[in-house]
Amino acid sequence: MRRGSLGLRLLVLAAIWVLLAVAGAGILLTDIFRHHAEAELARHVEQHVDELTATLTRSTGNRVISSRDLSDPRFQRPLSGTYWQVSDTLGVVLRSRSLWDQTLRLEGSVPDDGGLHRRTATGPDGEELLVWSRRVRLPEMAGPVEVSVAVMAADLKAATRRFAGVLALSLGVLALGLLAAAMAQVRLGLVPLDRLRKALADLRAGRSTRLVGAFPSEVQPLADDLNQLLSDNAEMVERARTQAGNLAHALRTPLTIITNSAAGLSDPAEARLIAAEADRMRRQIDRHLTRARAAAMAKGAGLRTPVAATLRPLARTITRLHPDKNIQVTVDGDDGLLFRGEAQDLQEMAGNLLDNAAKWGRRTVTVTITAVGTATGPGMVRIGIADDGPGIPPAARDAVLARGVRLDEATPGSGLGLAIVDDLARLYGGSLALETAAAGGLLAVLTLPGA
Repeated sequence: MRRGSLGLRLLVLAAIWVLLAVAGAGILLTDIFRHHAEAELARHVEQHVDELTATLTRSTGNRVISSRDLSDPRFQRPLSGTYWQVSDTLGVVLRSRSLWDQTLRLEGSVPDDGGLHRRTATGPDGEELLVWSRRVRLPEMAGPVEVSVAVMAADLKAATRRFAGVLALSLGVLALGLLAAAMAQVRLGLVPLDRLRKALADLRAGRSTRLVGAFPSEVQPLADDLNQLLSDNAEMVERARTQAGNLAHALRTPLTIITNSAAGLSDPAEARLIAAEADRMRRQIDRHLTRARAAAMAKGAGLRTPVAATLRPLARTITRLHPDKNIQVTVDGDDGLLFRGEAQDLQEMAGNLLDNAAKWGRRTVTVTITAVGTATGPGMVRIGIADDGPGIPPAARDAVLARGVRLDEATPGSGLGLAIVDDLARLYGGSLALETAAAGGLLAVLTLPGA
C-alpha cells in the first residue's frame, strides 16, 4: 500500500481504533481486576476480624484479652506482613505476635456503626499496609474497642501487575489478530477498485473499448457513467470526423472547378498561378483537417494499431509509386509492437516519410521498428526510416521542422509535409527527429506511444 492510498488510510484508521480500543480495554480490565482482588481481600480479612472478635473477652482485671490464637499461622510469625491489633480509647490493648514489639500506627478512628472500614498504615518495616477496622462492644465493657487486621499492600499490587502483564500479552495478540483481519478486510474491500483500475488500464492500452466486469453496487454506477462517457465521446468524435470529411469534400469540389477553369485560360502564367494557389489551398485544408481529426482521436480510449502490419503494405505501395527508380523498401521489426492511436494517422505519418525517403533515396529505404522502454509509463514505439539519398544538412533540420517548410512537392495520396508529421506525432505525445542515416542519407525517427 503506497503512501496516500485509500487502503493505507483505511488501515491506519483501523490500527488507531484497534490500539485505542485495546489500550482502553486493558486499563478498564486491570482496574476491574484490582477492585475485584481488593474486594476478595476485604472479604478474607473480614473473616479474620470476625474470628478475632469472637476470641475477645474480659479478664478479671476488667481488661480485654484473646482467649485463643487465630487460625492463620502468619499472625504468629514475626514480621510476616499480616497483623492484627485491638485498641480502646487509651491505646493498644492487644496485638498479634507478628507485630513483635511494635504497633500499627493508625490515624483517626472508625465510625461506631459496626461496619468494616478500610484505611492505610505503615508496617513495622516501613511497608505500606492495608488495614480493615471495626468498632465493637464487648459484654460488660464500658466502651467500644477497635479491632484491626492489616495485610501488605504489595501483595495486591503484585497480583495486579501479574494480571496486567498477562492481559497485555493477550491483548497484544488480539490487537495483531485484529490488525491482520483489518488488513484482509481492506484488501478484500478494495478488490473491486483494483478490478476497475485494471479495466481502465485495458481500456487505455486498447485491449477493450468499454469497462468490462461485474462491480459492487457502490462501484457499478461509476463504471456505467464512465462507459456512457466513452460512448458519448466516441459519438462526438465520429460526428467531428464526419463533419471534417463533409467540409473537405465541400471545399475540394470548388477548388477542383477553379483548377479546371484555370487550365482553360489563355494566359499560361495566370493559369499556373491560379493552379498553384488552388493546390496550396488544398494542402492547407488537408493539413488543418488532419490535425483536427488527429487531435480528436489522439486521447481516445481503446486505440491500438499493429505497426509492422500497417507499414508493410504501405511500403509496397510506395514502391509501386516510384517504378522508375527501382527502390527497395524493407520493413524490419517486432510484429507484436502496437501504436496507441488510429491506423489512418499512422499511415499518414509513415506514408509521408516513406514517400519522402523513396523520392530522395537512390536504391534502398530501410524501416526499423523497435520498442523504447520508459521508467514512468507505457513504452514507446520507435520507427526509423532511413534512405541512401543526399540527406539534409544538420543546420537545416530544425529549420525545416520549425517553419513547416516542405522538402518536396507532395505526391498524390499524401499531401503532408514534414511539419505536419511532426504536428501529428506531438498530438499523440510522440516526436519526430531528423538524423543522419548509416548510408549517408536522411534518417527520420518517428517516436509514438505504444499500446
